[in-house]
Amino acid sequence: YNVHFKYIMNPTYPTVVPEPNFDPDKDAARIETAIKTKGVDEQTIIDVLTKRTYNQRREIAFAFERRAKKDMISALKGALSGSLETVILGLMKSTAQYDASEIKASIKGLGTDEESLIEIVCSRSNAEFMEIKKVYKELFKKDLEKDVSGDTSGDLAKLLLALARRAEPSSVVDNQKIDDDARALYEAGVKRKGTDVKCWISIMTERSVPHLQKVFERYKSYSPYDMQESIRKEVKGDLEKSFLTLVQCFENKQLYFANRLQDAMKSKGAKEKVLTRIMVSRCEVDLKKIRQEFKAHHGKSLYQTIAEHTKGDYQRALLSLCSGDD
Repeated sequence: YNVHFKYIMNPTYPTVVPEPNFDPDKDAARIETAIKTKGVDEQTIIDVLTKRTYNQRREIAFAFERRAKKDMISALKGALSGSLETVILGLMKSTAQYDASEIKASIKGLGTDEESLIEIVCSRSNAEFMEIKKVYKELFKKDLEKDVSGDTSGDLAKLLLALARRAEPSSVVDNQKIDDDARALYEAGVKRKGTDVKCWISIMTERSVPHLQKVFERYKSYSPYDMQESIRKEVKGDLEKSFLTLVQCFENKQLYFANRLQDAMKSKGAKEKVLTRIMVSRCEVDLKKIRQEFKAHHGKSLYQTIAEHTKGDYQRALLSLCSGDD
């Protein structure tokens, strides 16, 4: 029998929400003054821009340009530096523009930053990815798919390409299909010598998330190992990372990001690139839920962890995006 799920947009759990008493002219004036102040008043820039949504920041930028007769992003670039600059300039892009720029940065120049590429491509939903592709083309006049496949090779390229080309899968959950897919995943991997990667790719890129969640559950009745353990046994390197990211995101995306954040702050200091990217790209999407998962699984709040592993204006900006202790 088939159970029809009405397709609903995923509810969002942002930490950055619209400022109710928003006055773009007033904000633009505050930023202009902050930039002109001797030594730059970073605190005001942080207070304003981390507490407004992207749409509000855009309005501030228009108001700024009318007032100051110059571009606010260029002015911020000139006034700020280092990690704080990276955060603030990231906030001046929409979520899709930011993701598109991060993908571009990961494949630009010599060598590919596979870790960043895998994180973004394997964790974004279908709807998010369609928007990213559109924006990528507008920003860089190139096809995201061509760039990604030109910069990676082998099975990794095949998987990333299949993800980039995903169509909206049927949201019908069909018990027979769940069983077929679970068995196929088992027979393509753990059951045989070698791995039929092509089969894994097609199932993991052509099915809906609710369907796959049930497939991974059913998989355990065929395989002595769960899906994540099977991936670790069957494939290595970037391909292993990609499949694990996919499965972790299908099972609990916010926990995946919470674990990435924990990993970015396990030693002294922080892997700023990962920390910045997750805080900036998820603050208007699901950072509130990521915070809950972080606290539940790591026993300490995200807020306190960031406070311990960062310092200065960078710390203040991130804590403001985090927007509360748990």
